Amino acid sequence: MATEVMMPKLSPTMEEGLLSRWLKKEGDLVSMGEPLAEIDTDKATMEMQALANGVLRKILINEGESAPLGQLIAIVGEPDEDISALLEKASAKKSQTPEAAPAPPAQVQPSPSPVAAQAPPVTEQPPATGNGKQGAVIEAPSAGRLIVSPLAARMAAEAGIDLRSLSGSGPGGRIIKRDIEAAISEGGAGRETPKVAQLRAVPPLQQPALTEASPYRDHPLSEMRKTIARRLVTSIGPVPHFFLTSEIEMDRAVEMRRNINDLDPELKISLNDIIVKIAAAALIQHPQVNASFQEKSIRYYERADIGVAVAIDDGLITPVVRAADQKTLSQIASEIRELAERARSRKLKPGEYMGATFSISNLGMLGIDEFTAVINPPEAAILAVGAVTPKPVVRNNEVVVRQMMRVTMSCDHRAIDGATGARFLQTFKKILENPLYLVV
Repeated sequence: MATEVMMPKLSPTMEEGLLSRWLKKEGDLVSMGEPLAEIDTDKATMEMQALANGVLRKILINEGESAPLGQLIAIVGEPDEDISALLEKASAKKSQTPEAAPAPPAQVQPSPSPVAAQAPPVTEQPPATGNGKQGAVIEAPSAGRLIVSPLAARMAAEAGIDLRSLSGSGPGGRIIKRDIEAAISEGGAGRETPKVAQLRAVPPLQQPALTEASPYRDHPLSEMRKTIARRLVTSIGPVPHFFLTSEIEMDRAVEMRRNINDLDPELKISLNDIIVKIAAAALIQHPQVNASFQEKSIRYYERADIGVAVAIDDGLITPVVRAADQKTLSQIASEIRELAERARSRKLKPGEYMGATFSISNLGMLGIDEFTAVINPPEAAILAVGAVTPKPVVRNNEVVVRQMMRVTMSCDHRAIDGATGARFLQTFKKILENPLYLVV
């Protein structure tokens, strides 16, 4: 009996998936549990496994196309089995569903300005990646438009591959993942070299007043960006946020980090690793913060599972350090590096980025002194960490220079009161200013 292959739910927050690559072609034998295709979810690229033995009789969506959860995307059956009824059913269902308008090409709108008319054509444009059924569309100055799958566009950007030097092997000449992999294996042929458009100078008196709207490009939303937008709407509105800010003297923490790394440079302990460890210790002392609001109850967690925000091309993901309160600094440092690396390559499994009890977002390395972060439901709090900078402060009636850092905790007022959050920050500050408390 033929088996319908549906778009699977490969992550808890997934609502649709992008078929980045078929690992089998029509007519191939497939075995139960064997990888059948690669799916781009909102968080990672994951393999979809076959749920039956047989032959891949029909592929119903192409590489680079998206489908909602539960949509029929392929049929597996016996070589001579009649699947016409399933094909008619799929065709009828598709005809009943209004076709979404295709994503507009990533194309710069022309400007009427004489200044632009005098400039040589700009041939370097950033790749437009998206999840529309046509794939990303990139303008090529000599050969018209390039059709590129979103995954291929991202891989090409990361590897520095010039898409215009490639021939697509996908449907309609679409450049897909295997084309980028082939280019990389050939030594990165067609790597881009940075260029700067040279604009001829125009005398000031000849420059006309600009009265038209600015040129623009429309980039379709990635699955990750769609999910971020949806979750932010469900967080900042329904969740009553309040914010607590504290300034912390970091000299001893900085000294401890330096001393540890001098003893063993391979440990590569960062200040953020220390912050994660101390936050975990403070959460165990203040279980009211290590909690989540559950409508009819408040859930208190017995472990401190810390989500560490990592910026990637498509947005933000928070890999989770499980039981951070029970791990050493070296274990935390190693785990964060490994999780961050796999997050950037979209190789995380759902259990590695879901289910944190508390999150930390650190923008200090980007020179941000202070900011507020949006809570990631169902967590009850998130800590926003700023830069460590030397500042004059008063100690014992004298002005001295100290390494200072500002942190702001966003709290869900349904689970955490102001005094509760303040006591947590007091403990966090006390340990961070005196990190030897960790060994007590």
